[in-house]
Amino acid sequence: MQKMWIDGRFTAGSSGRTFEIDNPATEELIDAVPRGDATDAAAAVEAAAAAFKEWRKVPGLERATLMHQFAARLRARHKEIARTLSMEGGKPLIENLDEIEWCAACFDYYGELARDQGGKVLSPTFAHQVNFVRKEPYGVVVCIVPWNYPLLLLTWKLAPALAAGNTVVIKPSNETSLSTLMLAEDLAIFGKGVVNIVTGFGTEVGDPLIVHPETALIAFTGSIATGKAIALAAAPHLKKLNLELGGNDPFIVCDDVDLDIATRGAVWAAFLNMGQVCTSGERFYVFESVYEKFVAKFVALAKNLRLGNPLGPDIDCGPLIREAHRKQIERKIEEAVGQGAKVAAGGRRPPHLKKGFFFEPTVLTNVSHKMDIMKSETFGPIAPIMPVKGIEEAVRLADDSEYGLGANIYTNNLEYAMYAMENVHAGTFWINDPLTDNDAAPFGGMRKSGIGRELGIEGLDAFREPKHVHMDWKIEAKSYWYPYSWKGV
Repeated sequence: MQKMWIDGRFTAGSSGRTFEIDNPATEELIDAVPRGDATDAAAAVEAAAAAFKEWRKVPGLERATLMHQFAARLRARHKEIARTLSMEGGKPLIENLDEIEWCAACFDYYGELARDQGGKVLSPTFAHQVNFVRKEPYGVVVCIVPWNYPLLLLTWKLAPALAAGNTVVIKPSNETSLSTLMLAEDLAIFGKGVVNIVTGFGTEVGDPLIVHPETALIAFTGSIATGKAIALAAAPHLKKLNLELGGNDPFIVCDDVDLDIATRGAVWAAFLNMGQVCTSGERFYVFESVYEKFVAKFVALAKNLRLGNPLGPDIDCGPLIREAHRKQIERKIEEAVGQGAKVAAGGRRPPHLKKGFFFEPTVLTNVSHKMDIMKSETFGPIAPIMPVKGIEEAVRLADDSEYGLGANIYTNNLEYAMYAMENVHAGTFWINDPLTDNDAAPFGGMRKSGIGRELGIEGLDAFREPKHVHMDWKIEAKSYWYPYSWKGV
């Protein structure tokens, strides 16, 4: 059994209870982990609070060195960690090998920022004065992480939090706790209590972490519903929040592009990790002049995707995360068909895969923008495609959403691209290159898709607060002090 990591040591937790983690591709038990509770949460927070007193003082150069060392350790163990990620999360091994490298690169990036970004010097308002701004850590940061990219989405919080001088308590997803716990001994290089990992359920561990008086900031990735619940729990305590929530990303395809390339990009955006990506392409608006050709190519590619054990070899898509999620996807398709949609590909459990939570990549046609499938987050392998008359209609429909996480367009027309970019609310807008991230650029949502940003300088600033320092290096009485002079008033 993997154990929790609190104050620099492994522990089975105060209650001794455990819960199981299964392989979604084989439905077999992988391992068990401790089922933490409020006592464990408090112990982790207290360890982090004690460690913060010293960690916040660590010079930027030393902090950067440690972050680069951790990145090197990730790279040295990338195959071992990626294999565990595939077994517990269902993503193909080839994708998880990429995820480990992305994590290492992110630590390298924030390691350099830890050396470079301490604040700024301002021009003074009067002679012999100095003004500068220090960027200081908040204290204990709680990172609540989802299962779809458990280490990458952790890294986007952990790396900048550490670079800023905070200490951290991690609450991993119940489905993917094993890969996070694998990092414990490598995280020990940052010092005792600097990073802690508590496993367990949200009400038993997550809630106590949120309301603990020593936690200063809650960083969360997940659904809008859970984000609202966290905000409500944190509000009475005035906790700082950084929330990356759901999305229902639009994907526009214009009639001036190579459809062979556009359909490949669109299929990848729709079905990467079986659509279990917050920025998946979830609703497709295609110019009607190329609609039929696009759909034919899209369907052909979707039907040829290879499903199977994520450890490979020669597969493109693994299973969904759990049986309950597969049933939810089936209900969404049934509902869409009931509203008039037609299944052009997929829509069923693959008959040749008897074990595991597999589902065929599904393409829906005859959809309208008013259907529920076009309005709410799917988070699964469903691609609804509808025709539009032109760029104005495509942009209007793309922006008609309560979400605002990401958006895509394929076009060679610069005017189309800039018109869409300006008029679609989205934290990230991709032009001809879907779902690509850049550690140096901010990531996050508009509207109900979140609060705050991850990555980039903005992601570092999310974990530190500014302090203005005003100094006059010549002590003298000021002309504007008491008593006031009323001459000339």
